Amino acid sequence: MSKEVNPLDGVEAYVFDVFGTVVDWLGSVTRALAASAPESLKNEDWSGFTKEWRKGYGEYTRRVANGGQGSNNADVMHREILDGLLESPRWSHLAFVWDDAQRQEMVQMWHKLDGWPDSSSGLYAMKKKAIIGTLSNGNVRLLVDMAKYANLPWDVVFSGELLGSYKPNPKTYLGAIHHLDIPPEKCAMVAAHIYDLRAAASHGMKTVYVRRLTEDGDVRDIVKTKADGGEVDVVVDSFERLAKLMP
Repeated sequence: MSKEVNPLDGVEAYVFDVFGTVVDWLGSVTRALAASAPESLKNEDWSGFTKEWRKGYGEYTRRVANGGQGSNNADVMHREILDGLLESPRWSHLAFVWDDAQRQEMVQMWHKLDGWPDSSSGLYAMKKKAIIGTLSNGNVRLLVDMAKYANLPWDVVFSGELLGSYKPNPKTYLGAIHHLDIPPEKCAMVAAHIYDLRAAASHGMKTVYVRRLTEDGDVRDIVKTKADGGEVDVVVDSFERLAKLMP
């Protein structure tokens, strides 16, 4: 990409969606659930359980982002969703496995998610050129714990808990831009979810789409850059590639 047509020219800060974009939530939580289960349940559909837990997260955050009721703390949210899953017909047979204290420990699984193979190295390369930070629906403690666990070198942590709502509520994007003290076109949103980038673009931010196997289903293969007739500024398959594209 030549400098004169580089859509990242002038970008001073990159803010990242975290779940799915930076870390592998599906593989990490599936493995943690299997490890915590008794031997007789090692072959349970833990991947399916994890996907439903994550689906509940998406529904919950959208409700709050649209002005509905709910906590701005992802730990509280994850516990509420977990309890609901264990009362549902599909998963009620697992309710006996974890008592209250153990369920709280299960919530902590979301604090220890493995990064994608390119995440740590790519972020370190990017950090040399610009400000990097989270813009996540996770709460502050979760994001800090995850950064330490997965070696993610953030300069700043923006969260829904701090900014007063969840994405795609405008408070989140505008709040990050405000605290970074830069105009929106100097801030790029990096995400593996097109809805997130559409919302960021509506506030004037640059957009970087990252293809991840667990995210966006069939959509991820058809997202294109504006130069190719699409709607985002940059499409990459890794943070290492993104670092190389940065001016």
